[in-house]
Amino acid sequence: MSIYEVMKEKNIILPPAPPKGGLYTQAMPFGEKLVYISGCGSDIKYAEETGIPAQAIKGKLGKEVSIAEGQQCARNAMLNLLAVVDANCGLENVKRFVKILAFVGSDADFYDQPAVANGGSQVLVDLFGEAPSRSAVGMVSLPGNQPVEIEAIVELK
Repeated sequence: MSIYEVMKEKNIILPPAPPKGGLYTQAMPFGEKLVYISGCGSDIKYAEETGIPAQAIKGKLGKEVSIAEGQQCARNAMLNLLAVVDANCGLENVKRFVKILAFVGSDADFYDQPAVANGGSQVLVDLFGEAPSRSAVGMVSLPGNQPVEIEAIVELK
C-alpha cells in the first residue's frame, strides 16, 4: 500500500505546508539519502476545501496547556512536518524517519516532555510502522507561544 493509501485508510489529512518563519531552508539534503527537516510548530492552517478548521493552542505545558492538549499539539506539529516533507521530497520517497527532536514549551516544574512528544511519534508509527529515535526537551519559550515544535532527519529510498 502506498503512503497516501495508508493516510486515507487512517483518515490522516495533511495541512498545506506551513510557510517559512525566517531565513532558513525547510528541507536540506545531506549525505546520499538523508534530509534534515527544519522545525515545524503546532499551529495548523488547513485549506478551506478540507472543511477542517484551523487549530491553534497557545501556552506552556504545566501551566495553560494539559498533557492531552500537548499531545495534540505534537500531532499537529508532525502533520506540518509531514506536509513539508511531502512538498519537498514526496512522502512516497521516504524510507523512514531516522530521528525527531521535539521541543516542548514548558513551565519550570513540568517534566513530562516525552509523554507530550508521543503525540507526534504516534503519527509516524501509524504511517510508517516504527518510531524513530527521539529526544524531547523542555524550552522556556517557542515561536508564537506554540506549545510544541518538531524537527526531523528523514532517510529517502
